[in-house]
Amino acid sequence: MGHAMPKPANTPDDLNDGAGPDGNAPLSPPSPKQAAVGRLGPDTDVSEFFDRALKSRMARVTMGLSPAALAGAYLDWLAHLATSPGKQIKLSEKAFQKWLRLAHHTATCAAAGAEVAPCIEPLPQDRRFRGEAWRKWPYSLFYQSFLLNQQWWCDATTGVRGVTKQHENVMEFAARQILDMVSPSNFLATNPELQAKTRDEGGQNLVRGFRMWLDDLRRWQGGEPPAGVEAFRPGDAVAATPGKVVFRNHLIELIQYAPTTEKVRPEPILIAPAWIMKYYILDLSPENSMVKFLVDQGYTVFMISWRNPDAEDRDLGMEDYRKMGVMDAIGAVQSIAPDQKIHGVGYCLGGTLLSIAAATIGRDGGDPFASLSYFASQIDFTEPGELQLFINESQLAFLEDMMWDQGYLDTTQMSGAFQMIRSADLIWSRILHSYLMGDEPAMFDLLAWNADGTRMPFRMHSEYLRSLYLNNDLTEGRFIAGGRPISVTDIRAPVFSVGTVKDHVAPWRSVYKMHLYLDTELTFVLTSGGHNAGIVSEPGHKRRSYQIATARHDDRYIDPETWAAQTPKKEGSWWLEWVSWLGERSGEPVAPPAMGPALADAPGTYVFQK
Repeated sequence: MGHAMPKPANTPDDLNDGAGPDGNAPLSPPSPKQAAVGRLGPDTDVSEFFDRALKSRMARVTMGLSPAALAGAYLDWLAHLATSPGKQIKLSEKAFQKWLRLAHHTATCAAAGAEVAPCIEPLPQDRRFRGEAWRKWPYSLFYQSFLLNQQWWCDATTGVRGVTKQHENVMEFAARQILDMVSPSNFLATNPELQAKTRDEGGQNLVRGFRMWLDDLRRWQGGEPPAGVEAFRPGDAVAATPGKVVFRNHLIELIQYAPTTEKVRPEPILIAPAWIMKYYILDLSPENSMVKFLVDQGYTVFMISWRNPDAEDRDLGMEDYRKMGVMDAIGAVQSIAPDQKIHGVGYCLGGTLLSIAAATIGRDGGDPFASLSYFASQIDFTEPGELQLFINESQLAFLEDMMWDQGYLDTTQMSGAFQMIRSADLIWSRILHSYLMGDEPAMFDLLAWNADGTRMPFRMHSEYLRSLYLNNDLTEGRFIAGGRPISVTDIRAPVFSVGTVKDHVAPWRSVYKMHLYLDTELTFVLTSGGHNAGIVSEPGHKRRSYQIATARHDDRYIDPETWAAQTPKKEGSWWLEWVSWLGERSGEPVAPPAMGPALADAPGTYVFQK
């Protein structure tokens, strides 16, 4: 199954420790609690089995959301609100004031007989009511009453003394979800733009939308990808940069890309993408492929392609992902390019895993990195954005019971939480435009990649949620790797870190916290765009901008708000800044290293696993 690489002389022992006869790192033994499987056995605790079985069935109905966690948040809010008469009076006053504003606006519209200024404007990110048709009566009454109601519920669910911060956030989030469901933009009777389109097309938009809904339902039931994805098959339209799979174990394939220049920088680049999606987010179409960009700039590039685990991989843990993922990849790269340091690159959770590996190597005295680059990656998880809504003991136990039954977390179960965070854009906007407006959604490379997810093993997903998101072990010195705790202060290679302005997965202020923990030179970039589109920001991409500044390891700390205010903004792609930064930390160009032993052509075989 694997292709074993010889161990370089300058590689720390941990890179290939305990390898099996096929060169693969052995699986870490699961703890008794984690080793429980979704079936009865001679040593099974029957009461725990039935508890988990019940909750796993419930989870499939609730999309993985714990009813107990929601109930706890509701009761906390309700109990404190019930004992806060001052807050109740204030909310009553606000409700009366909003009613007066709406009544005055309605009376003004009736008297003027024409369009008048609204009494409340949507938030800047709310695009539902931007059309001119919404300014006319009675539609202005519909959307402004909705916005006033939305504003009142935000006041009602926040600022109640005594409610825990997470419960307050959950209540505000839940109220927003319910209100988004009943937005006037979602219904034919209250949406003037939808009415106009239906009138102009004689209802054919609704016919098309119904057909699209039936097709989406059929695809969902059959486990098929969305329509149009077939045009973006890896190896053809996307993930098409030429290369070879030069190493394979049970968890990864390592791709080495063919050089396109006569000479290359001596230091190879190793990219560790997140394991929750297929790797080719960084090798999309040729015009926006980061891999192709780097190869054309004269770098030897290696990419980790993660296996799509199934129920048999349920006991793969974080330690297995560190060893069989990053550590084995480093060993393979050093075998192909011996005596050269590596530019390590990590995207999203791949960056977190790269930090864990780099801290482990640093603790053990190794020094394989010329630099480390992190894209939308966190090492501190105390402020991970709205994902924190789903991180507490009740929610994690519920999620673990769901994974315990099937052995993994499925891609559809993962996507539910992300879609709810931005339900107005990702759920209701899709229903409006596709199923009511009848507009066929345009498929493109990034959207096709987003539909090509991977599963996550039960044990690994439980460990990273608990160790990182719940307990924040990595930056507090409790994370165990190689049998001992590690500290990110042992990372000494210069760091290039990128945060994106609209990131809902790894908020840029959370990414910026690297300044608090890393004892090394840190160059931080804040770029426009979101978690994915901000990273895929090739030169020539329209409407892109960024800010960049470098902090030496002994510089005084600058808080993120001050940093953003005083750092000048530049137009264009941050990729050019990054490749210049890499060049300053690389040697003079040399002849390209030989390609490693080819096991398959890029993009390999793991990328096609369903």
